[in-house]
Amino acid sequence: MSTRLEPGTAAPDFTLQDQDGTTRSLSDYRGQNVILYFYPKASTPGCTKEACDFRDNLASFSSLGYTVLGVSPDKLPALKKFTQNEELTFPLLSDADHAVAEAYGAWGEKKNYGKVYEGLIRSTFVIDEQGTIKIAQYNVRATGHVAKLRRDMGIDPK
Repeated sequence: MSTRLEPGTAAPDFTLQDQDGTTRSLSDYRGQNVILYFYPKASTPGCTKEACDFRDNLASFSSLGYTVLGVSPDKLPALKKFTQNEELTFPLLSDADHAVAEAYGAWGEKKNYGKVYEGLIRSTFVIDEQGTIKIAQYNVRATGHVAKLRRDMGIDPK
C-alpha cells in the first residue's frame, strides 16, 4: 500500500498524456493552483457524476485561479470518449500503470462485496503555486464531493 500524503508536503511531480495525447507534467502548472483528482474508471456512473460536477464548477474554480486535472488508469481512447460524451473541458490524464496514483497514495487495498483487491482510491488534492499540497482527501464519495471540496477550500460557506 502506498503512503498517503499530508498537507504541507511537496506534491510528487509526474508526466502523463491527456485524452488528446498531449503530454502534461505537474511542473507545467507551477505558479498556478491545481485541483488534482483521481477517479477509478471513465464513463461509470460515479465517475461521470464527479467529472460533471467538476465541469459544472470549472468556471468558478478558474476564476479563483485553479486548474482542474483528472487522473485515472484508463487508456487514452476511453478518456477521449468520456471527454466527448460528457463535454468535459479540462484535461483527463492516463495513469495506466497507476504509478502516479501510487505516488499520491491513491492506489491500494479496496473492498467490494467482501472481496479485497488492489485499485484506485478516489482521492483529491489541492496543490498551491509552489507545488505544495494544501488539501489531501482520500476515499471521497463521487456524489457531493465537489460541493464538499468547495466548502473545505473556503469557497462556499460551510
